[in-house]
Amino acid sequence: MSQGNVERIVGRLVTDEDFRREFRADPERVVRSLAERGFELTRAEVAALVTLDALTFDRFADALDPRLQKASLRAPVPAPRAAGRPA
Repeated sequence: MSQGNVERIVGRLVTDEDFRREFRADPERVVRSLAERGFELTRAEVAALVTLDALTFDRFADALDPRLQKASLRAPVPAPRAAGRPA
């Protein structure tokens, strides 16, 4: 069942903007919280999930049809600037 939970988490990271924002801020807390709430995950899966690049999910989400996205009512958070780029 843990592979199914990994797929659910990855799918949610792609389709749920608020969840993605929480993950970007603290991936370890988010993944451990899911495990504590009953998502069966192996230690290897937890370790792999917390190292995922949140920006990859942002790019993938941007490429998806908006009808597949969960709408967020929160104010947008500015994207981080790349090092060396002027403000």
